[in-house]
Amino acid sequence: MTNNIPGLSCKMPEGAFYTMPNIKKTGLSSKQMETLLLEELYVASVAGTSFGSFGEGYIRFSYANSKDNIKTALNRIHDYAIKNKWNN
Repeated sequence: MTNNIPGLSCKMPEGAFYTMPNIKKTGLSSKQMETLLLEELYVASVAGTSFGSFGEGYIRFSYANSKDNIKTALNRIHDYAIKNKWNN
């Protein structure tokens, strides 16, 4: 579902319990995205830069949660992306 959110693109994870979508098309830095998600959408994430400078343009999500909670979080992000016209 992450690939259905404008501005985000992501490869299917292979065995981990987290994913790191590319957020470059949103126009936000990794830290800006982390802050926006937490403070405005109540979705926890980690800026890609927390793992080094190569992580700029990425955000890390854990999916060690219920499907319902994950769907709720993704729907919040999707609705925000549409409202704010993030590019895809």
